[in-house]
Amino acid sequence: MALMLKGARCIDPQVGLDEVCDILIRDGKIVEVGHDLSMEKGEERDLTGKIVVPGLVDMHVHLREPGYEQKEDIASGTRAAAHGGFTAVCAMPNTNPVIDNAVGVEYVRARANEVGKCRVIVSGACTKGLAGEILAEMGDMHAHGVCAFTDDGHGVQSSGMMRRVMDYASQFDCVVMPHCQDDSLVGEGQVNEGVASTRLGMLGWPAEGEELEIARDIALCRLTGCPLHIQHITTARGLEMVRQAKAEGLPVTCEVTPHHMFLTEDDIDDTYPTALKVNPPLRTSDDAVALVEGVVDGTVDAIVTDHAPHTDWEKDREFELAPFGMIGLETSLGAVLTNLVAKGIIDYDKMVQVMAVNPRAILRQEPVKLEAGSTADLTVFDPSEEWTVERAGFYSKAGNAGFMGCTFTGKATDAYVGGYATMEDGVVVE
Repeated sequence: MALMLKGARCIDPQVGLDEVCDILIRDGKIVEVGHDLSMEKGEERDLTGKIVVPGLVDMHVHLREPGYEQKEDIASGTRAAAHGGFTAVCAMPNTNPVIDNAVGVEYVRARANEVGKCRVIVSGACTKGLAGEILAEMGDMHAHGVCAFTDDGHGVQSSGMMRRVMDYASQFDCVVMPHCQDDSLVGEGQVNEGVASTRLGMLGWPAEGEELEIARDIALCRLTGCPLHIQHITTARGLEMVRQAKAEGLPVTCEVTPHHMFLTEDDIDDTYPTALKVNPPLRTSDDAVALVEGVVDGTVDAIVTDHAPHTDWEKDREFELAPFGMIGLETSLGAVLTNLVAKGIIDYDKMVQVMAVNPRAILRQEPVKLEAGSTADLTVFDPSEEWTVERAGFYSKAGNAGFMGCTFTGKATDAYVGGYATMEDGVVVE
């Protein structure tokens, strides 16, 4: 099959490309990028006014299958990803059963191949059942394609166990991605400890409950040499620890979410909106500013969603009873384009770096570039399209979107995986 994408602005900092040109694709690969290209036969798309970038990757997503299909499943989650412009996601292992062995890995891969609308990179658990007590079958999972390990949703409480995890993962050059949470400090915390917890009358979640494990895991990275990726970092002090670790030359990376950059504890008002109950919690405005600065200066390596779908009935409860998490696959690109790119805080090159290039590198995936020979995983978006976040527009089963009702400028219109359209003109291709 041949496909010609005509007249779009093509941006890829990996190859120094930022100009209006054409892209010729055949058999899943980019054949040529240039001007006034032609082909004998095939499909041609006029993308004038739109922007084409290497396919976006969300390296922190909860697809919920197996075990929690009432919240989301691989079919609906990958459709939501495609609708948001993503060509690949990394699925977290905190399912039921937990993905802590090769059987679980192969199940997710098989389901993704059968019903998925984007590539699904499978991460494996660090410990059996996420209990933090017994090493998961890491070697076997790696043999079946896993290149990242995480007990996401749980912090590994034992330093000795975390060292064993990192010692083992380093043998395979796999990244360990900790959810940094000291349970003895966090306890039953609901919102950021301080002004928000006092104002709302809720149990507080201190920043130190995150920062202590960030410091510990950086020290263990120094000890073991294992690549370390700090998940959903939320505090200025935690980010500064990562900045210092990078300056020291340690193999440390980190990620932030749009909701931790663009929402704060102040957005949780006296209506107690459960969509804003997330783990880790929304922090202060100073923390949010620091996270954005971290994206600008390169301390932050990736923007992720931590897409965490829940059923309506689970979220439609008292704040302290509702589960943590919000969805984000279908709002992430719009939020970043509106709040960072359009305001001149970052340019398109930086956006591509943190949403496409770096996630692939951290997850040990093959690079995707806008050049001949590269796999044709591409994201197309209209930078000028204004739209409002509404439940009716979601492909996700869930509606717990923290940005519900927000108006964004910039939206994904098309996505291609291996040269085949997974979304065209804003509609997922079935």
